[in-house]
Amino acid sequence: MIVCGIDTSNYTTSIALYNTDTHEMTMEKQLLPVKEHACGLRQSDAVFLHVKQLGALAQKLFEQANVRPDAVGVSVRPRPVEGSYMPCFLVGQMTAQVLSAALGIPMVECSHQEGHVAAALFSAGRLDLLEQECYAFHVSGGTTEALLAAPGKDQMNLTLLSKTLDLHAGQVIDRLGVLLGLSFPCGPALEELALQCTEKISVRPTMKGLDCCLSGLQNQCEQKKKQGKSDAYLAKFCLLTVQETISSMTKALIDAYGPRPVVYAGGVMSNQIIRKALESRFDAYFAKPRYSADNSAGVCILAARKLGWL
Repeated sequence: MIVCGIDTSNYTTSIALYNTDTHEMTMEKQLLPVKEHACGLRQSDAVFLHVKQLGALAQKLFEQANVRPDAVGVSVRPRPVEGSYMPCFLVGQMTAQVLSAALGIPMVECSHQEGHVAAALFSAGRLDLLEQECYAFHVSGGTTEALLAAPGKDQMNLTLLSKTLDLHAGQVIDRLGVLLGLSFPCGPALEELALQCTEKISVRPTMKGLDCCLSGLQNQCEQKKKQGKSDAYLAKFCLLTVQETISSMTKALIDAYGPRPVVYAGGVMSNQIIRKALESRFDAYFAKPRYSADNSAGVCILAARKLGWL
């Protein structure tokens, strides 16, 4: 069976096709353009840009694949909780409704966050974890959360266990990147800068119980820049602090709730500096960068699972 997945998040337009027999995933995605020196987009701009981009991406995908989907899945909200809403997801939802009605195929809705977790498990070759409990981190520009992921009939059961109390990890990374003259989103370029720094740096994360605080990191980076620290030093200091923060959150969860496999999802978790450190400390699974940042692959997986095709 062929499942089409659509995700229109705040920063990426994405559409994918998944073959449940061969497990082949084909995907087209495109970042939403952000003006130079800006740190994000207004929702009205995101909606307009998705409308411009989704049609062209779909045309390219279907021309290459030359298949007819048997079902369509779509992310319709940021998180699987009551009241979770962002206008940008309406573009994907409307497109999925049209496909479903025109082709007479089932439509399955999920949340963007569920899609992130499912995409990470697919990429890591651990779809079996959809059927057991694991810890799932979603770390991006709009989210820094650790959840207990448990199997559910209609959706993944995600229970929030810990979170940031102020800024998100991706926010701090992007704000520092823009301060250093990098283009948004700044994660990959900041990683390249950090790898140029050979200086040994000591960092201390700010934790409050199981939760973390990251606004102090932004303030520290700004102060160190005024003190004349190099761009490479600032990049490494920032990423190491995020790394130790996520590590501290993971250890706190295991101490509080017991050992379980850990899956890390979201754009920040594609950073190789952070990934290597966490892999050495925990029973950890990561998505490849293509499936770690915003994508529609996880939506395909969740739709196929709900329909009993996986």
